[in-house]
Amino acid sequence: MSVQLWYFSRNRAIMPELPEVETIARGLRASLPGRRILAVRLGETDFMDDPAALERDLPGTRIEDVTRYGKFLLLRLQPANGSCGSCFLVVHLGMTGQLAAQPAGEPAALHTHAQLLLDDGRELRYTDIRRFGRLALVAEPHWENFFGRLGLDPLEATEEEFRRRLAGRRARIKAMLLDQHVFRGMGNIYADESLWRARIHPARHAARLSAGQTTQLYRAIRDVLMAAIRLRGSSIANYVDAEGRPGQFQQRHRVYGREGKGCFRCGEKIRRVIVAGRSSYFCRQCQPAPRHAKPAHARRRKPKTI
Repeated sequence: MSVQLWYFSRNRAIMPELPEVETIARGLRASLPGRRILAVRLGETDFMDDPAALERDLPGTRIEDVTRYGKFLLLRLQPANGSCGSCFLVVHLGMTGQLAAQPAGEPAALHTHAQLLLDDGRELRYTDIRRFGRLALVAEPHWENFFGRLGLDPLEATEEEFRRRLAGRRARIKAMLLDQHVFRGMGNIYADESLWRARIHPARHAARLSAGQTTQLYRAIRDVLMAAIRLRGSSIANYVDAEGRPGQFQQRHRVYGREGKGCFRCGEKIRRVIVAGRSSYFCRQCQPAPRHAKPAHARRRKPKTI
C-alpha cells in the first residue's frame, strides 16, 4: 500500500503533528547517529509493512541521521554488509505511538512492539497501544515511490510557493491545510491555531483569500509551528517527546479544544463546527464567517449507523 493511500484511509488521528514529530526527531538525533543496531525483537506486526525484512536487514546497520518528513520520522541507515543498501526506517506514530531509546535492562512497557538493540547498551523501542502507526524499511532508490507526491513542508516553503499552492483553489482553507498533498505535516491543532492568529474563518474558500490574508496566514503558520517546536509540541492524550517529557504548547492553545471559553483577543465564546470532516474551533468575532458558509448545524457529521 502506498504511503498516501495508507495515510488517508487508515490514520485520521489528530496526533502527532509536525511540531511533535520534529521534537522527537531532534531528541533522537542528539544520541542515535553513529549507533549500530545489533538485534531486533518484534511483538505485534500488523502495522509493519514487512516484518521479515526488519528482522533480516536491520541488524548490523548503522544509524546515520534522524530527520522528519511531514509527520514521519526517518532513520537513515547504512548497512554493514550491503544487505539492504542505503535505506530508511520510516516510522509513523499514529495516535498513540512512542519512539524512545531506553536502557536495554529496563523492563519494556506494555504494548512495546519493536525493540532495536543498540551497540551502546540501549534499545530503541516503539510502543503503541492502538497500533495505528507504521514501520517500514525503504531502500533509498524507492524513496520517491514510497512517499508519492506529498506536498510542501510549511516550514520550508517560501511565501510565493505558499501563495501558488492556494491560488485558484475553491476548497475551504481548513481542508487545504489538512491535505497532505498540499502541505505535508499540518494537522488539526495547528491549522486551527494558525487560522485564528490570521483571523481567517476555517470555512473560507482558499481562492477567496486576499493577498494580505494569504501573507498573514503564511506568517501565522510559521510562527505557530516554530513556537510549538520550541515548547516541544502539544501533549494531548499519549504524546511525549524522545526523553519521555510532555510538551507545553497545549498551554498556549488559543482556540483548539476551547469550545465555549472566551477568546483571548475579544472575549467572544469559541465555537466549534465541522469543516473537512474535522472539528474546527474558531472565534466568530475575530474570524467572521464567509457569505457562502452554511449554518453550523448543517455541517455537523451524521451519526454512524450500524
